[in-house]
Amino acid sequence: MRSITTIDLQYAHRFYRFEGEAQYLHGHTGVLTIEVEDSVSINPGVNMVFPCNEIHKTAWDVLQNFDHALILREDDPLLPAILSVYEKQGIKDGHPRNTMKGKSFKTELATAYPDCRLVVTKETMTVEGMIKIVYDLLKDKLNIAKLTFKSGANTASQEYEVVKTIDRCPLCGIALDEEGRCQKCGYRKK
Repeated sequence: MRSITTIDLQYAHRFYRFEGEAQYLHGHTGVLTIEVEDSVSINPGVNMVFPCNEIHKTAWDVLQNFDHALILREDDPLLPAILSVYEKQGIKDGHPRNTMKGKSFKTELATAYPDCRLVVTKETMTVEGMIKIVYDLLKDKLNIAKLTFKSGANTASQEYEVVKTIDRCPLCGIALDEEGRCQKCGYRKK
């Protein structure tokens, strides 16, 4: 059985070195669907695989960097130009009203610069590319069985084999920390 949640993301990007309309800077509303599965079926204490609001919180902690952000490939010539403009405006290192930001991250596939609402990717940011990035960011936090990303008329989906079990709280269903504690309700594993 699976627990499923969705996250809406507003972002701008372009397909650098692509011939067609997508070569121009443009925006999208994307919908990411995350399906989480556990190898031990339903958590007996709370009667669910994983609380959907906790899936959302876990994912949003990282993915909010993509919301209302500009996503560019690392070799896009727009990148230095945009950073130069941000520098001149005094917003490259953040603005006091920039409160919709997550923790910065750097992986092989993408780097988030939350202070200037920018994500730099290794590859062109397609729906398939977004799925690769999201899985890379969340694979150690959630037992992801399937990711689907829809942006405009484009949709991609990828299924994953779930082979591990994440130790969860029998009272509220969220993942226990390394010390066997529930960060939500305080339960301690004996």
